[in-house]
Amino acid sequence: MENFLTHATEILLLLFLIITFLQSGIDKITDWKGNLGWLTGHFSETPFKNMVPLLLGTVLVTEVIAGVLCLLGVFQLLLSQDPTLALYGAILSSIALLMLLFGQRIAKNYEGARTIAVYFIPTIFLVFLLQM
Repeated sequence: MENFLTHATEILLLLFLIITFLQSGIDKITDWKGNLGWLTGHFSETPFKNMVPLLLGTVLVTEVIAGVLCLLGVFQLLLSQDPTLALYGAILSSIALLMLLFGQRIAKNYEGARTIAVYFIPTIFLVFLLQM
């Protein structure tokens, strides 16, 4: 319990990222066809129009690995107060969000890009906390 209280902010932010990325990854896996169809239309007028399956797979792998690293990071923080895996998870989460942001900007979906920025703020704050 003491380790949780010592790292409460970091753990709560990690839980936020775990929920965000594992749910997103599971959704992409369970509804690959639906996601692919929607994204193909979303990027039909962009330079990414012929790369959607590859990009979706890349985002899927990045999100799942980020979520798993965050999950392992929670346990590592609780058990040994070592932030290494949590930091890797937070950094990879930031990279995933930057990939998503780039895609939304290319698709000229500025509202979607704004939403991703809202996720990026606590994520980059977590990176900052874990580096201290």
